[in-house]
Amino acid sequence: MTTSFEALLPGTERALLHRVAVAQSEGRAPSFVGAVVRDGALVWSGARSCVDGHAPDSDTQFRIGSLTKVFTAVLVMRLRDEGLLGLDDPLERHLKGTGVGEVTVAQLLGHSGGLAAETPGPWWERSSAALRPELSDVLGEQPFLSTPGRRHHYSNPGYTLLGSLVEAVRGVSWEEALRREVLEPLGMGRTTVDPVAPHAGGWAVHPWADVMLPEPAESLGLMAPAGVLWSTAADLARFAAFLAAGDERVLAAASVEEMRAPASPAGEGEWEGGYGLGLQLLRKDGRTLIGHTGSLPGFVAALWVSVEDGVAAIALANATSGPLTAAVAADLVRIVAEAEPRFPEPWRPLPEAEVDEDLLALTGPWYWGTYAYGLRLGSERGVVLEPLRGAGRRARFRVLPEGGWVGLDGYYAGEMLRAVRRADGSVSHLDLGSFVFTREPYTPADAVPGGVDEAGWRGL
Repeated sequence: MTTSFEALLPGTERALLHRVAVAQSEGRAPSFVGAVVRDGALVWSGARSCVDGHAPDSDTQFRIGSLTKVFTAVLVMRLRDEGLLGLDDPLERHLKGTGVGEVTVAQLLGHSGGLAAETPGPWWERSSAALRPELSDVLGEQPFLSTPGRRHHYSNPGYTLLGSLVEAVRGVSWEEALRREVLEPLGMGRTTVDPVAPHAGGWAVHPWADVMLPEPAESLGLMAPAGVLWSTAADLARFAAFLAAGDERVLAAASVEEMRAPASPAGEGEWEGGYGLGLQLLRKDGRTLIGHTGSLPGFVAALWVSVEDGVAAIALANATSGPLTAAVAADLVRIVAEAEPRFPEPWRPLPEAEVDEDLLALTGPWYWGTYAYGLRLGSERGVVLEPLRGAGRRARFRVLPEGGWVGLDGYYAGEMLRAVRRADGSVSHLDLGSFVFTREPYTPADAVPGGVDEAGWRGL
């Protein structure tokens, strides 16, 4: 019997709305919108406002700030997948004359290019783009703070470079590429560069008094790929579903998964988080969240996805500071994941074509020295190697056309696993990046490097 639970339970919905209400009240936000996505669908949204009866809904635009960077990263990954650039390519190969051309595409995506966090001159988010008409105005005379590749240092100018890179390679504006290649395929018609009604106004709330001041909404010019977009909770729900599973019309699931992997070392004080290729990574409440936060004067935003739970959440507010949207979005994920845990997919046997006697013969226990491991079959003739007790180096492996397997994750990512056979065709051992795995621990006849004491195992 199959049971489907599309709507959330009333108790879960009340807990979500309570969290949004507390966030709006304690964060002193003119308005606050929260939304939850489960298994790719928007299943709840709620809002609170300082004006009774006029709370925004999931179709109200807010400015999302640096969440824009994820969209820019998706455009760059599309270029990579089309073979138009490589992640390890130096910027100079595709965008000439920047003065920082030795920085690689991957370093820019992961904020490890050594560039400054902000532009020189006035606060770029609150000043006219006319002050920065060229990339040289964005980068300044001393764009580097450290050697590229050494450490993570968040850089808004780095994403300006990536937006210009998209334009140089694609031959159209960043805005046009974004609309045509990402927003339209995903049905995100309410995500725009300029605000389109209904939209929230941006406000500064006085830190010591309950009074407000409107914030200006400047055009960002060259800085647009770092933080210009306006969007809605409903549109961001569609984007969250894409970040969880990919979409062949935009980016394959494997490429989105690649974006979610850590791409640069965490900065000081960031050991519970990290950064992938355009995505922030966070460990909170025992789960891994991927997504991004954002802010511009008058607005704060956050989107987090727990791929394992199948739950994502969005939090949007129209205040320069105060509302903790990142914490709220994480709490919305936790509330749903704990109150209504995901049902596992039904167990099913592997397809007949993926199983043969030779593969089955390789399954079971193997020993690396005296460490006990188990090898089991995965999907599409892949295998999984994992320790039988305690912590160890677990990894999935994908089958190769020429034979053997290649590691997909963990310590053995990219490493080769193969079955070494004797002259009579029987399996002698497994070779994994030069490590020998045998059927028994240290048997004299086995091909264990360094040999095995002929006297064998003994007692005291």
